[in-house]
Amino acid sequence: MFPIHYVEPVFRPPSEADSLILPVTNGCSWNQCTYCEMYSAAQKKFHVSDEAQLLDAIRACGEQFASQVQRVFLGDGDALVLSTRRLLTLLEAIRSHLPKVRRISSYCLPRNVRNKSVHELQSLRAAGLSLVYVGAESGDDVVLQKVRKGETFESTRDALVKLGAAGISRSVMLLNGLGGPGLSRQHAENSARLMNLVQPEFLATLVVSFPQGEARFRQDFPEWEPLNQQQLFAEMAWLLQALELKRSVFRSDHASNWLVLKGVLGAEKERLLQEVRGAIERPQQARLRPAWQRGL
Repeated sequence: MFPIHYVEPVFRPPSEADSLILPVTNGCSWNQCTYCEMYSAAQKKFHVSDEAQLLDAIRACGEQFASQVQRVFLGDGDALVLSTRRLLTLLEAIRSHLPKVRRISSYCLPRNVRNKSVHELQSLRAAGLSLVYVGAESGDDVVLQKVRKGETFESTRDALVKLGAAGISRSVMLLNGLGGPGLSRQHAENSARLMNLVQPEFLATLVVSFPQGEARFRQDFPEWEPLNQQQLFAEMAWLLQALELKRSVFRSDHASNWLVLKGVLGAEKERLLQEVRGAIERPQQARLRPAWQRGL
């Protein structure tokens, strides 16, 4: 039998498709963001996994898959909510029983870093935690408040700066369209301002979407309306124009995106801007993802 017990549904970033997923927590400790459908209370109630069971699972994985596992993703929504001591115990077990592992990663809420010092984060990096995925979503405080993110521009900036100072790579996610038409430009420009200050190693954008309906989201943001294609492209152009990144891998290739963009910022900023402007000016000639492929 597979040695790890999972509580469905299980989520992980697209780039962790080949990783061993170790559920050190289940669900999300915050779980109030109105745009998020991943960890609804009906699906998962947040709890921390039993440490002894996790250590047994890591040992069993080592016995069965030691030569195969090269990446481990610490699930679920916010593994860094755990104490530094508990995380170090798990990381050291992974290093001991899965010696081929070259990358350990996790999701990370900015609030989870608030009570961890740079020294603690450095100890986690030394033990193997090399990458975290941070859903900043926006750098605009008005947008963040309307979607119940529970973070601000400053709290997100502080967390990303601390992670960077500790040597942990940061993959930051922004949500295209989160502010609707009325807040679109300030959402884009303040998000760029945040990214310019923290200089993340990786930056990705997704289009906000609601496969299960918009009712929960609209309770706090009743005036919100989805952006159409042209408005989404305009917002992306504002974001790219305002970004001043030295070297960040940029991806806008999630299934929710109409226009697939890939490059390195800032080296390829002008090329990416040209692709977006081309989609605005000549949408019929742009290589847009067909609607049926936007599986959400």
